Amino acid sequence: MSDYRKGAHTVHDIKYHFVWITKYRYHVLRGDIAIRVRSILREVCMSYDNKIIKGAVSGDHIHMLVSCPPQLSPSKTAQLLKGRSSLKIQQEFPELKKRYWGQHIWARGYFCASSGSVSEYRLAIRGQCPQI
Repeated sequence: MSDYRKGAHTVHDIKYHFVWITKYRYHVLRGDIAIRVRSILREVCMSYDNKIIKGAVSGDHIHMLVSCPPQLSPSKTAQLLKGRSSLKIQQEFPELKKRYWGQHIWARGYFCASSGSVSEYRLAIRGQCPQI
């Protein structure tokens, strides 16, 4: 029962595994940009009561295992994460405008899977996702 999250009238354990890629699969998530993307994603999750369980910033994609409150749908969570991070990254790193002239750093879609304790256990054993 200690792993469950509590709201005013709920007790929940909802986890989603999100993966999304950069537009055109450009490897731009390196160095300062990767560090800043990581901190922006943390800020967005904290402001919407999402808890990052595991995550990784790779050169051309993001992996996140996120525990979400029941009032946030997976599509809304992805919209918040991708939208806020894209806007802030492009404002802070003007050199990205050469590659991304259309104001979008992320590709259109994303992958999302609901995650039970078995999936979480497999991720922890494999060590695929270092902490964000």
